[in-house]
Amino acid sequence: MRRWLWLGLAVVAIASSAEAAPQVLAPPAPPGPAVQPYVKVSAHYVILNHVRVIDGTGAPPRENQAVVIANGKIVMVAPSSGTNLFVAAEKPVELDLTGDTVLPGLVGLHDHMYYIARPNLDAAGHSEPPLVVPQMTFSSPRLYLAAGVTTMRTTGSVEPYADLNVKVQIDAGLMPGPHMDVTGPYLEGAGSPFIQMHQLKDAADARATVAFWADQGASSFKAYMNITRAELKAAIDEAHRRGLKLTGHLCSVTYPEAAELGIDDLEHGFFVNTELDPGKAPDKCSEGTGTPTLLKMTPDSPEADALIKLLVARHVAVTSTLPVFEQRVPMHAPLNPKAMAVLTSEAREAYLYSRNLVNQAPRERYADGARAYHNDEGLERKFVAAGGLLLAGPDPTGNGGVIPGFGDQREVELLVEAGFSPVEAIRIATLNGATYLGLANRIGSIAPGKDADLVVVSGDPSKRIGDIENVQMVFKDGIGYDAAKLLASVKGRYGQY
Repeated sequence: MRRWLWLGLAVVAIASSAEAAPQVLAPPAPPGPAVQPYVKVSAHYVILNHVRVIDGTGAPPRENQAVVIANGKIVMVAPSSGTNLFVAAEKPVELDLTGDTVLPGLVGLHDHMYYIARPNLDAAGHSEPPLVVPQMTFSSPRLYLAAGVTTMRTTGSVEPYADLNVKVQIDAGLMPGPHMDVTGPYLEGAGSPFIQMHQLKDAADARATVAFWADQGASSFKAYMNITRAELKAAIDEAHRRGLKLTGHLCSVTYPEAAELGIDDLEHGFFVNTELDPGKAPDKCSEGTGTPTLLKMTPDSPEADALIKLLVARHVAVTSTLPVFEQRVPMHAPLNPKAMAVLTSEAREAYLYSRNLVNQAPRERYADGARAYHNDEGLERKFVAAGGLLLAGPDPTGNGGVIPGFGDQREVELLVEAGFSPVEAIRIATLNGATYLGLANRIGSIAPGKDADLVVVSGDPSKRIGDIENVQMVFKDGIGYDAAKLLASVKGRYGQY
């Protein structure tokens, strides 16, 4: 029988010794009236008892554990016992979680707050210009939190003021949602198909744009497909001068060029590297947008060896976004009823149109996409084996098969399908993300002294990774949120607001 003696003074000491919160992790605020309906557990002291712990480090799961939370922090992780003695200011809330698993809150590093709409899309895939990007300010934060995403990077903003203000509202306890790393507006060059994006004029404009949005509160930046090398270099230098990081979904600039310029992260795994694309011109996006390069760059090729060696040497992270690319592989993406239920009827119809076009097409039409997907899986494994920092995110944009939160869960499942073990995949989606953000001392794994950002799921994801979808409750700063109520609040709304 284990007896834990927990003195109130010890808890106070832990809480008061924390460093000033980084920009992403604001000091916790009590849930306000608009958040309270979604709170399931709110107490100074909470015990998650008889629970399986997957701690996010890649270590094997530990059975029949007790995770003790005090004032929003994890203070103890130890084997459960018949009697636990606490000397504290109030009686703890104790939850018997037999059969359940607790893992760290997911850190989504390619998440968005918008939904790309294609006007008058029909079953043949035709739509009318321009592409428009409505903001999902209400539904996206709830979907992320309900799925276990406790920290997210917006990874390119179309309405940066809206994203910044959402973060303020969430941090103040006025809206439910995850901690947010708000990325500034896309750093896009000339020729963008997105009518809502500013198109950079030159390097000076790139530098000024980063400076302006950093002053407004953006905590990271993202370069986009048509940026030039000079613009990218200016943006990187200005972001680094301010202690901020810059990632990129590139095309006009190749991965080796971006690494040499000092970029911190590359989005979409190895799908959008254009270095071997035929006819690739400097500072111009290639017609193949990376597919020819990925088809040639098999994991065992000398080109792959050289690129991965460079990325690891330059400490460039890579963000895997497998869910958005599995949509290109016929019959690969499952049709998730729970995810479909949150879409508006119009968004669901548009998704089913695009899904049917892929699934019913002759297989040879998508053969290159399937081979490219397989090559990327191997390159991601090889990158990690070489010491690279692989991050996780789904890229929920305009495809109803990739939805906030649900897509983050699917990314973990696809990492396992790609060859990582379940605990390795969970580490990629938790501790690796926290490490990239510089927050591994606060979030990303389950250990005493860390913030109580946790996900409780039914089942055992270490044996059946699909159990990661069975989210029951999500703790953020020690407050337990009801996943089912959050999902119910946005049923039929994603695609609308």
